[in-house]
Amino acid sequence: MLTFVLVVLILFLVDLYVFQAIKTVAQNLDPSTQKIVFFIHWAIFAITAGTFIIGGATRGTPPSILQTYLFSTLFIIFASKLVVVVFLMLDDTLRLGKIVLNSANGNEAFDPSRHKFLNQMGLLVAAVPFSAFIYGMIKGAYDYRVKRVTLRFPNLPSSFDGYKVLQISDLHTGSFNSTEPLKEAVRLINKQEADLVFFTGDLVNNLATEVQDHIPTLREIRAKEGVYSVLGNHDYADYVHEWPHPDAKAENLRNLIDSHARMGWQLLMNENRILEKDGEQIALLGVENWGNRAGFPKYGRLHEAYQGTEHIPFKMLLSHDPSHWDGEINQKYKDIDLTLSGHTHGMQFGVNVPGLKWSPVQYVYKQWAGLYKKGSQHLYVNTGLGFIGYPGRVGFLPEITVFELKKA
Repeated sequence: MLTFVLVVLILFLVDLYVFQAIKTVAQNLDPSTQKIVFFIHWAIFAITAGTFIIGGATRGTPPSILQTYLFSTLFIIFASKLVVVVFLMLDDTLRLGKIVLNSANGNEAFDPSRHKFLNQMGLLVAAVPFSAFIYGMIKGAYDYRVKRVTLRFPNLPSSFDGYKVLQISDLHTGSFNSTEPLKEAVRLINKQEADLVFFTGDLVNNLATEVQDHIPTLREIRAKEGVYSVLGNHDYADYVHEWPHPDAKAENLRNLIDSHARMGWQLLMNENRILEKDGEQIALLGVENWGNRAGFPKYGRLHEAYQGTEHIPFKMLLSHDPSHWDGEINQKYKDIDLTLSGHTHGMQFGVNVPGLKWSPVQYVYKQWAGLYKKGSQHLYVNTGLGFIGYPGRVGFLPEITVFELKKA
């Protein structure tokens, strides 16, 4: 209860502070318009506080689509207010400086009013992230992009020169409120005519039932040599705290595993497949989720997946969490040539333009988006096709990655 009171108090103080900027900018409006503006401001605070309290009381229950969009919109509004707070603090610093100077000079005449220009700038600048996040929900969440990456390996068998591998990750099907977006994604996937399609985990947010409506769509994914998949951290339903009976969680995982089979995907659970072409071989390994950060269980057993591939000249590994790469892969298994991961989503927000790639997630994960190399080993982190939490994407759009393997 104390935590709820404290958070609501913080929300109120932030809104009270931002209200100073709104009053300053609206001071020349007619009284009736001012009342409408002020009412809207405090109504949003009331809705935000109420939503937070209700959300806290129902914590552990998966939110509905409507709740997700409401939570996200209110968070975007609150985050934008923090931008205004920065300008208000600058304004207060300047006002304090004036007080000090006037006191030092013995000049009692002092105008304590706020600088209207700074307050206007604060509201204007705050509109930029607000607009970006709203656009990310309306457009960015389904703005699928096909990325093409050419990778060269001296030990790639000649028969696999030009082999086309496609990766998707982090579908989070429970976040979709319609089957149509994934139909468009599948159309783009099949258009690439890949030799192999890989899915690197997080099929659902929590429950196996989330994917049921999408199975007919995902079953349409085509690859010349098959579709292979692994599990992500969300697939184990570890974030669900209440179950109807003791065996429900294990049953949920069995149903999720069965969903992969129903879609025609070959789920790799700490195992491998040897792929052969014209008498030459490469190995595909797949492990369960293995996270090198606190709070992420190490279900993966790479030693089991690796067993039997020692003699294969070229190896690819599917492992959901990219922290596995530094945590174990490039330390103990230096002959795994290419690791494909997901998990980070690029935090679904950031700056991603030629010459500049930034997201807050980079302060949590060393490898978080795109291609990384250490010695002869490569890691690619796919930023995901779906979304969770914030129902949108800004900067790091939903990704379909097509790799062309070339013999160096």
